[in-house]
Amino acid sequence: MITHAVIFAPIGQASRSDQIVQRLSNAIITGLLEPHEQLPNETDLARMMGVSHITIREALNTLRANALIHTVRGRNGGSFVCENVSNSGSNLHPFKSISTDYLADLGEMHSAVISHSARLASRRMTEADLNRLREFIELLKTADTRELRTQADMRCLLAIAASSQSARLANQELQLQAEWASLVAALYRSDEIHREIIALYVELADALAAHSEAASVKAAIRIIETFTSYLIEKKMNYHSD
Repeated sequence: MITHAVIFAPIGQASRSDQIVQRLSNAIITGLLEPHEQLPNETDLARMMGVSHITIREALNTLRANALIHTVRGRNGGSFVCENVSNSGSNLHPFKSISTDYLADLGEMHSAVISHSARLASRRMTEADLNRLREFIELLKTADTRELRTQADMRCLLAIAASSQSARLANQELQLQAEWASLVAALYRSDEIHREIIALYVELADALAAHSEAASVKAAIRIIETFTSYLIEKKMNYHSD
């Protein structure tokens, strides 16, 4: 699943266990990793996230201490997402610890990547690329849960980045989504936001189909700016009980 490809993407050799804890905590608390879902084993996690076994073990121990995962021993054992994390995870919710300035900065960075991807895609996108993007937009239209909506949205963004035919842009988009996905998942509880974002993606797809560079860049920026505006609003209105 594309969601898991983002959640478990490499985080870099300079990262520490607290960064893994933050990413996985966000994914659990916002529902991208569902209750009772089994995490990859320590060996696979270390390989997927590009860190040592010791770092993974430290991160998993912290997640267990925060009552976000539990471990089952035996043949069918492993680490599983806890069923009720709303109370234990309230102090770890991304909207509690993240600042509005950070969200604005993240949005600006994401806007730069997606707008430039759209600029290049308007010149380089093939008919197959465009059809793939429209398929992902249709998936977004029919998605009825925040997890499915988030997954479809990430596919749309990755499709745009990939259509730029720039491996660096596509890789940068994948890295950004490790932070972006869990935040967007919280927004996709709203059907109104869901409908608004769909309309923006349709506008972007039409601009790309017309090979209009200016319109494509404008539509891409509007998508990220709309998300960023809602994220900042949600942060400002966030209250933990």
